[in-house]
Amino acid sequence: MRRSFIFTTIPFGALVALTVLTGCKVVKNVDPNSESEIEAALTDAERMAIYAREIWETDVLPTVSKHVVPLAELRSALADDVDAAGMAFGLRPEGEANPWNFAISGTGIILTAKTASRAAKLHVDTDEDGQADVTIQLGPIVRGTSLRDAMPFLLFSNFRDQIEFAKLAGGLNAMAHERLTIPEGDLTAQPVKFEGVFTFKDISKEIELVPTTLTFGEE
Repeated sequence: MRRSFIFTTIPFGALVALTVLTGCKVVKNVDPNSESEIEAALTDAERMAIYAREIWETDVLPTVSKHVVPLAELRSALADDVDAAGMAFGLRPEGEANPWNFAISGTGIILTAKTASRAAKLHVDTDEDGQADVTIQLGPIVRGTSLRDAMPFLLFSNFRDQIEFAKLAGGLNAMAHERLTIPEGDLTAQPVKFEGVFTFKDISKEIELVPTTLTFGEE
């Protein structure tokens, strides 16, 4: 029996291309300028810094203004009953084990001003006893998570993990520093008016404030 064979001439380049295509899938080129790709390239600190900036004017400052209480009034309430003062004026994350945070306003005299440090601070006497009772953090290094933890809309469960949540606290602290205008020269003995947030530790402890507004000199 004779067998017939039919030969078709295929250019070598086309044959190679056909072989490659049968073993691979086509991958769409990614646009490096797309919003999703840009966001994916950001670090946790960068993303949380952007988020802190987005919510600063619209959510953070209104929350502070809504809950702010004069420092003298808060001191009196804390002296009577810490838990009652917390329920009346305080803000804290989910869970009773977390400390209270308070938004306060007040005035005082600057006793010492450490403005050359990256963790710049003012030590202020607010009750005219000649002793500093409020430390106002100027930054750029600002300690603590008071601002983040005082915001009832910022829930840990809404973030990826503890690292991301910690970077958010840093982003908010950076915003507090950025919005301050510090006069040049010696600030000692100058009056200062402030508004901001602190985490309550003990009635006898000096308040360590993260300021949201700060005004120097007589008005």
